[in-house]
Amino acid sequence: MNAVSQLKGEVYKRSEVEPRNSWALAKTRSALAAVVVCFAACLGAVGAGTAAGQSSGVPAITAKPQHVTVIDGRDTTEIHWDTGNGSMGFVFVTGPERKPVLFATGAKGTQKVPWIRSGKYVFELYSDQDRRTLLASVVVFASAETEAASQGMLWRSRARWLLVLVLFVIVYFAVYLSSTGTLRTTFPTEPTTSPRPLHVRRNLLLGIAAFICLDGIIFHSGLYVSILAPDSYAGRLAVITRAEKQRVPSGLKEVLVLGDSRMAEGFSTTVADELGSAAGFKFVNLTEPASTVNSWYYMLREVDPAARRYSAIVVPYGIGYEPSTADPLRISMAAPLLRYGDCFNFASAFQRWSGRFRAFTACILRGSAYQSDVTDLLEHPIVRIRSVQREAERLHSRAVYKGRDYDLVGTSYDPTTGQVTFAPKLTEAQRAAVRKSLIQPSQSDMEYSLKLQRDWIPRILNRYSKSSTAIVLTPVPRGPFVDLPVFSMAYHSVLPSVITQRTTFSVPEQTFEFLEKPEYYFDAFHLNAKGRQRFTETLVSELVGRLRSADSKPHFNSGFQLAADRPLESNEAN
Repeated sequence: MNAVSQLKGEVYKRSEVEPRNSWALAKTRSALAAVVVCFAACLGAVGAGTAAGQSSGVPAITAKPQHVTVIDGRDTTEIHWDTGNGSMGFVFVTGPERKPVLFATGAKGTQKVPWIRSGKYVFELYSDQDRRTLLASVVVFASAETEAASQGMLWRSRARWLLVLVLFVIVYFAVYLSSTGTLRTTFPTEPTTSPRPLHVRRNLLLGIAAFICLDGIIFHSGLYVSILAPDSYAGRLAVITRAEKQRVPSGLKEVLVLGDSRMAEGFSTTVADELGSAAGFKFVNLTEPASTVNSWYYMLREVDPAARRYSAIVVPYGIGYEPSTADPLRISMAAPLLRYGDCFNFASAFQRWSGRFRAFTACILRGSAYQSDVTDLLEHPIVRIRSVQREAERLHSRAVYKGRDYDLVGTSYDPTTGQVTFAPKLTEAQRAAVRKSLIQPSQSDMEYSLKLQRDWIPRILNRYSKSSTAIVLTPVPRGPFVDLPVFSMAYHSVLPSVITQRTTFSVPEQTFEFLEKPEYYFDAFHLNAKGRQRFTETLVSELVGRLRSADSKPHFNSGFQLAADRPLESNEAN
């Protein structure tokens, strides 16, 4: 900047122009400082989100990088682990086609792994050397990089930096030329005063407005949603809501079932329709793994804008946990359903300020929630187009899915020692899935799950308070090992009575206790094919009986609950 000032001093007349130049340069510095601060704030928000994910007190193991590109036969990653409570930890690694071997020990630590080759490496943190209690795990993926692909990555990296440089140059000259100083016609002749001075603040505001409008046209209009990766969480949610929105009404009494992975594995639309069609009921499945109750609210708003499409809506509740480290996933997953007006309500559903900031930004600038998806689209456009074209095939596979065909018979869990004894019939992959599901969540993650249910189920009730649609609450089976600490809370303590009394009825909490056995599960939380069949049969029988009974009685307000339909009353009186 000093060289620029000296050059201006040689060309301009000091008596008339120097004060004006000083003012213009000061404005330029301020504007550029603002731009730098904006970039720093964006980077700081990302960094804050990453740092916040490493919460203390919770067992964790991470790899940096987790996706390793092997160029010269081998490469390096760095493993960091922490048991969370200072106790001794044992890190085991399972390489491609190899058995687990001890990698490192200690309460916490960081160690480089310079021998990574092509394949998948599983690093698991245990509390004992016998690998009985799994605390955390991370998978490192390594792939060989060809010379052509390496060159392509190098050029993409150079292109990114070139774009950043071009953006900086454009911003610099735009701000400089927007000042109300003098404008040269040639260089280095005497300048002439611009007859039409531009305004920096106005131009910056217009630029921001144009950017938001462009984001709205691309991401808020549904244009980009139609080409989301169908196998991503956001893509799957967009596909099923779009398909349901376009579905022609059946003419029967339609019952919509919501839920996360436990309901997705446990509820079968095929079985439900076979049982309910004779009574005039059709069941609609909008369950989706990783979804939460706040995303169910936005799904209902999307597929049922008038709040009168369904005869009944089944909302599951129960004991679970929602890790705060999954905030980016939940934001991107709900992004296809968000609107500008959701910025405050949606952001309030997150615990950490970094999550709230991301959620707020995703409502205004939808593209911020699709960063990974956009990158994948740019790198593999042909693959994406072919994947999108198979949408009908995926919906069919979802409809005919029958569940997992193995169980946990012969597998036991000791809550005092945390030891898991596996049945010999289980494969190593199945055992790894069970160990992963047995990782103990933190108390804050469990409380966050309860808070989401207590905050957002009433919002669903409020949305249908003036509708004839019956809102039904149903518990979900806890699991094959009910002695797990995560299941220590009773069902009636999940939701206050003020919420349950507003529903049409609630399925009794003891209804699915007979399913809480190893023969009905394939891991610690999810029902297998046999459990899926029994759960669906029991739930449909309960729903059809209650709904037909309600239809035969005089019309009542959906906010009123019959005394006979209050299974939690005895517990509330105690």
